[in-house]
Amino acid sequence: MTDVERGYARLHTTDSSDSLELNDLSSHSASSTSHGPNEQTNTNGDTTGPLQPQDSIIVEFRKRRQIFWDRLQGKGRRVPGWGKSGKNLLRSSVLNVFFIFIPFAWASHFMNTNGHWPTQLTFALCFLSIIPLEKTFDWGGEQMSLYLGKGLGDLVTITLNNAVEAALAVALLRKCELRLLQATIVGVVILHLLLIPGTAFLAGGAQILEQELHAHHAQLNLSLLAIGVLTILLPTALFASLDRGAQSIATNGIAQYSGTLLTDLTRDKILRMSRGLAVVLLLVYVMSRVFLHNPPGEGNALKVAPNAPEQLKHEEHMLEQTEPEINPWACVLLLVITVAIMAATAEFLVESIEGVRESGHIQEEWFGLILLPVVSFSADGVVAIVYFAHSLLNHITGRKPLEPQGFAKARAIDLSIQFTLFWMPFLVLLGWWINKPMHLLFDYFEVAVVLGSCFLVNYITADAKTNWVEGLIMVCFYIMIAICAWFYVGQPELEIMLNCPGSVLEALAAEAAGEGAAGEGGGAAIEHATRMLKTML
Repeated sequence: MTDVERGYARLHTTDSSDSLELNDLSSHSASSTSHGPNEQTNTNGDTTGPLQPQDSIIVEFRKRRQIFWDRLQGKGRRVPGWGKSGKNLLRSSVLNVFFIFIPFAWASHFMNTNGHWPTQLTFALCFLSIIPLEKTFDWGGEQMSLYLGKGLGDLVTITLNNAVEAALAVALLRKCELRLLQATIVGVVILHLLLIPGTAFLAGGAQILEQELHAHHAQLNLSLLAIGVLTILLPTALFASLDRGAQSIATNGIAQYSGTLLTDLTRDKILRMSRGLAVVLLLVYVMSRVFLHNPPGEGNALKVAPNAPEQLKHEEHMLEQTEPEINPWACVLLLVITVAIMAATAEFLVESIEGVRESGHIQEEWFGLILLPVVSFSADGVVAIVYFAHSLLNHITGRKPLEPQGFAKARAIDLSIQFTLFWMPFLVLLGWWINKPMHLLFDYFEVAVVLGSCFLVNYITADAKTNWVEGLIMVCFYIMIAICAWFYVGQPELEIMLNCPGSVLEALAAEAAGEGAAGEGGGAAIEHATRMLKTML
């Protein structure tokens, strides 16, 4: 298929510079033809010898760069101006009406210095403000796919879809809410592994026997999910195998720590281990993107794989033919502004968490594992509810329902992979930079949950086919996790190891002081803290 047929390169243009460049390319092509396919000429037109391999690579690179640049600029399409782009943005979704909550959310944060407004109000307003911002990310990612193609477009869309969770995670890291941050990371992963794809498989397979997945991508996803989850398992298994940091509960209900594992020296070793693992994970993710977007073979870069399903090829063809609703530079500016607003709003939401959690008597584990990830998914959840209600209304009124698709979209699993292999190690390295002790030693319950989720998803998608029963199984397992997390109080020694700001020794001393104030059993705790101090000195 030629560039003209693809719809993003024109040979005839009114731009004189473009015409001159194309004439130069045509002259060079004619000259090469007259002297043979493997010969090159100098500026005087004389033959200088056969074309060297490195020269052909440079020529091919320049050609691909020009094709990519032409498509990014929208050549061969009717690209809307800035005014039209703004109008299309305002009409892109009915959820844009929620933008009105953003100034109220910010006012609730800045004007509530004296505590006159309840923190629950700030939390609710920030939650409502996130809905249109997340929807803007979705729309902007879809528009950029028209300019970038399916491969890079999907990567941009996935990254933007993770932007809400990433903003919340960075805000939690800056506020030293490391325990809540780890629970949120696991919660985001299982949300995108179980609830979202499970709901999609359940709804998509309701009118069709089975749906197909891209077999090649499904197999690669299994491997990427496995290495991401096993990376979490390694520090946790190492800590557990030492068997000296076990925490026991005495008959009077007071926590007593045994051994000398809970020290700053141990945490320093785990931090160094986690940072090394983070670098390896980032390398794996980058190389996997290189493999997907530039697979081995001639001329496969930034194109749909030859063995891709027909549905994917059809989607790429539609991206080439669909007219964009916003010009590319306006879209980039829109996304940058949206990221800035999202970062500030997420910061305000995190600052209001403590009051909401205390007033609602919600366990920290459930808050991070279930509630915060669901908040980040609020926009897509609202759209899904509206879509379901519309489909149900069509069914009741006897209208023609939407035609079911035989190709299942499992983009949510790609979101989990990116969050595990990119954002999680990024947070570890960012914590290193800003002096926050974020490491990959996770709660035992959280590790078991993410391992079970990964196992179930791998088993369901192994044959690259899904049906509505398998979607129901995934949703039910997520509900089981939510029920168990409601009663789980968390692993006490992990909270000590994640003490921020401050050292492990300071956390032990604070624990000892709290137990001492509780009365009986305080002497043993203080004695243990004293022993820890002597060990450190």
